Amino acid sequence: MAISSSIYPMLPFLIILLLTDTTLHANACYTSIISFGDSLADTGNLKELSARSNSAPPHFLLPPYGETFFHKPTGRCSDSRLIIDFIAESLGMPLIPPSEVIRKNSMIEIGQGVNFAVAGATALDSSFHEAHGVINQYTNVSLGIELEWFKSWLPSVCSNGSDCKNFLRNSLILMGEIGGNDYNHAVMVGKSIDELKPFVPLVINTIVSVINELIEFGAETLVVPGNLPIGCSAAYLTVYYDSDEVEYDNTTGCMITLNNFAEYHNELLKTSLNQIREVHPEVNIIYADYYNAAMQFFRSPEKYGFTNGALKACCGGGGLYNYNSLVECGDPSIISCAQPETYANWDGLHLTEAAYKVIFKSLFEGTYTAPQFHSLCPTSHVQARDSSSSLVQNF
Repeated sequence: MAISSSIYPMLPFLIILLLTDTTLHANACYTSIISFGDSLADTGNLKELSARSNSAPPHFLLPPYGETFFHKPTGRCSDSRLIIDFIAESLGMPLIPPSEVIRKNSMIEIGQGVNFAVAGATALDSSFHEAHGVINQYTNVSLGIELEWFKSWLPSVCSNGSDCKNFLRNSLILMGEIGGNDYNHAVMVGKSIDELKPFVPLVINTIVSVINELIEFGAETLVVPGNLPIGCSAAYLTVYYDSDEVEYDNTTGCMITLNNFAEYHNELLKTSLNQIREVHPEVNIIYADYYNAAMQFFRSPEKYGFTNGALKACCGGGGLYNYNSLVECGDPSIISCAQPETYANWDGLHLTEAAYKVIFKSLFEGTYTAPQFHSLCPTSHVQARDSSSSLVQNF
């Protein structure tokens, strides 16, 4: 399923709903969250986009997705909440709505923000990947398209350049994760890691270009995630199973070459972020170390409550890692595990809510961001909330 890559039409001026309780925002550090990215951050954009097409819905719009917290599929590629959801809760904000919901309803709450992330999105344009023989089955959205959506949306919440700069100055910008699918889609059609290495500088340059544009618009705090340890993915472990070229880490069971590739991406990204800091010392560029935050539970799964391990998927089509690309989670024949919180891996490519919560705490309440996020804006501890909470919105 592919959607049109045309830019959002100019939105009508949105109805602004003022929150009556201004104490919701911890230390008033940020008044909104603006997110870009792919399935690690999508809270329902692909769900909305696919509903307007005539194609079959993606498998993650079917049960048991969303079962743990929302008790129904919401468009999130997990059993429930994602890192962005925990960030919003920790800052006392409502969950961040997909941009497609805002566009449809023409409404936004101050203190909320908007999420442009789309499951399956890439950093590089779809034309680049198609030229290399890789067709994205889910969407042709790229980071550049998400940025154009943002540009069309921005005048809806601020009337001039000065107002927009002030709005963005007080917003927390989440740059994904983005870039992982530039590699994922290629690997799944048989591209080797050596073939993908030339992609990495191009992916990094695209991310940097968008960051620089956002800074020009007025953004002053941007969180930029690195890539996850893809060598620990149940999908990759299945694709490469029994390959003579694979070398495994004896302590984790993860594939060394693929994790080295993820670290190569992350090192190039960190180098580029340092260059942005030199040019814009007034801007908070925060590197979010998804890789090492996740490696904690890949090295010691039981320490984090993952008694069923970190490599085998909770919901999948069977096999050693419970992953089968031909019988995906959401297929009627699939039986999901009874206790997702005891698994780190949800469906082979994505993690469980419990795993995302560990990453969130390590990043935004711990030491896995540089500079440390909580030193810039101390956050409240995430409180357990049930689905009846007034702050919960089932996007």
